[in-house]
Parts: sequence; structure tokens; C-alpha cells
Amino acid sequence: MRILAIDPGYDRLGIAILEGSASRPMLVWSDCVTPAKGVGSERLAEVSRAVTDAIKEYSPDALAIETLFFNKNIKTAIGVAEARGAILVAAGTAHIPVVEYSPQQVKSAVTGHGGADKSAVARMIPKLLALPKKKRLDDEMDAIALGITALASGISGH
Repeated sequence: MRILAIDPGYDRLGIAILEGSASRPMLVWSDCVTPAKGVGSERLAEVSRAVTDAIKEYSPDALAIETLFFNKNIKTAIGVAEARGAILVAAGTAHIPVVEYSPQQVKSAVTGHGGADKSAVARMIPKLLALPKKKRLDDEMDAIALGITALASGISGH
């Protein structure tokens, strides 16, 4: 099973490819895409292009994405919703099944506790899979955690 996992964002997009199983997740590749500042449609096109490129290069069985979380900043929530739309269009165009997970589901799958904080998730990831040394932003770590969650959920992708 190969998963394209995406932590959607307006300013940054965490993206990761994981494969394997719940007991043996393996990180194939990860990155943090930072669309250029500017017109919203250009930023969304860049998000869609990054997802499409990952689909073409890695041929995932499914795409895992975090559900939209509404906080008090409506402008940020709208930007994230737009980015999710660009991601979902890329997945739909490539006929890739999409699975969604809440932040609590991700925290539970990675740490065993749905109320865990981000630092607990980040500390647990290297214990679950080999993580090549490099500096990673939170968005990239969140995408890796989403991939682990998808593999742990036993989705079939078809």
C-alpha cells in the first residue's frame, strides 16, 4: 500500500509518500511546499501542481488528507479550504481514492492518545519509522503522521 499524505495549508503544504503496512510503515519521500505569495488562484494552481506531480512520480494507491479544522481565524480556514479543494481536484482527476482523518484520529493512531499535543506526535514518528535526518517543518511532520494513520487504518485504496 502506498499513501500520498497531505497536510493542507494555504501558506505551506506538508506532503509525504509512505508505503508498507500498519506494523511496518516506511517513509519514501516528504517535503513542505511553500507556494509563492501572490494571487490566490496562482497559489492554488501551485498546490494542485505539487499534488499532481507527486501522484505522477509515486503512483499512490490513496490520498490521505486532514479534515478541515475551524479555528477562530476565518481567513485562514477559508484559505485551507481552498487548498483542500485544489488537492481534491488533483486526486479526483487522477482517480485516486481520498480518505480523511481528523486531528484527533491522527494523534490517536500515532501516539495512542487523541488528546496528544503536536510535540508528542513529532517525538513518536521516529519511533514508528526510519526518518532520514533533515530539518522538517511541522506541516511535513503532520503529513508523515497522516500517512502513518492511513496505513494503520488498513484502507484498501480501491
